[in-house]
Amino acid sequence: MIMVEKQQVKVLWTEISVLKFQEDDYVSLTDIAKYKWNKSDLIVQNRMRNRNTIEFLWLWERLNNQNFKPTEFEGFRKEAWLNAFLMSPKKWIESTNAIWILSKSGKCWWTFAHKDIALEFANRISVEFKLYFIKEFQRLKEQEIKALDWNVKRFLTKVNYKIHTDAIKENLIPKELSEYEINLVYANEADILNKALFWITAKEWRYQNTSKKWNIRDYATIEQLIILANLESINAEFITTWYSQSQRLKSLNRTAISQMKSLLNFGVVKKISNMSK
Repeated sequence: MIMVEKQQVKVLWTEISVLKFQEDDYVSLTDIAKYKWNKSDLIVQNRMRNRNTIEFLWLWERLNNQNFKPTEFEGFRKEAWLNAFLMSPKKWIESTNAIWILSKSGKCWWTFAHKDIALEFANRISVEFKLYFIKEFQRLKEQEIKALDWNVKRFLTKVNYKIHTDAIKENLIPKELSEYEINLVYANEADILNKALFWITAKEWRYQNTSKKWNIRDYATIEQLIILANLESINAEFITTWYSQSQRLKSLNRTAISQMKSLLNFGVVKKISNMSK
């Protein structure tokens, strides 16, 4: 199984693990069951013995899983009324080719279920618990959106970065410069973009914002970062045509002003920007 690192939400003093598997969210039934009783494995297995639960799982698989085995399910549904009927997550997966559940047996066992199933399971445990879980799960999703927005911002700043630095390397850096001097050239060119867009250099910004952790571009808006990516490309072209630094700065500043006016009236960019608020 390929999974991302687990995340945690706290619901009524109970830690609930959430992970992603193939782009879907799966929630720990093991953790949810602990809200009711420490013997969480027995709660999960007892719930899976219930005929209503089995029919709910069958319907979900029919809607979401083309490889589900309905024949095996029919046998389970008939046996669900019997006292001797036993069902475990592992048995269910192996028999029906189900995808709603991720399970590991043994000493350190766990069971994760698709969020649709987990919500139904939480409802059977406690209606109050389910409502609090929904609230915390929504908060988790909002945090992910903000993290995605952060990644989009960082990506935008790097879209044309290599084009820009290659133009600097090929046209502005003589071979005899030291590595320190070369870095100064890169920083100087980066500050041309900063001055054109933010009207301030990175050093000046840090001096005025000593309490902030990152640099000026990390606090830029979506609109500013889109323009910054465009300015990198434009400046790279200017460098190859041997425009003077003052000429480039003046032209880049005009471009930044023009593009900002356009983007501020662009509804899609407004929507993306609002996602991070």
